[in-house]
Amino acid sequence: MRVNPCFLAIALALATPAIAQPAGQVDNAECKAQIAAIERDMDLARSKGQMLRRRQLAEALAALQARCEALAPEESRAASIERLEQEIRELRKELDHAEEQLRKLKSEAL
Repeated sequence: MRVNPCFLAIALALATPAIAQPAGQVDNAECKAQIAAIERDMDLARSKGQMLRRRQLAEALAALQARCEALAPEESRAASIERLEQEIRELRKELDHAEEQLRKLKSEAL
């Protein structure tokens, strides 16, 4: 039985994070990179007419997406915090500008 080298590369790519990190701790960027790699391999398999391999990759993709979705709530919470902090910085900047304009108007009135 001949094993396709691309399949081995995908299997190694999926197994390496599991070995390197405790279960459930997959980086969001790493998830996106792995998903992109599997999608490219699926397109390649489809173009070569390798429907069984494409289906196996689709199953691997679904499993990876399920693992990566577990990160989404934590990531979205961190993203919300960052977004709110950025909004506060912008509002403070606007407030400083408005206070400066108010000082100028008051000084002109005197």
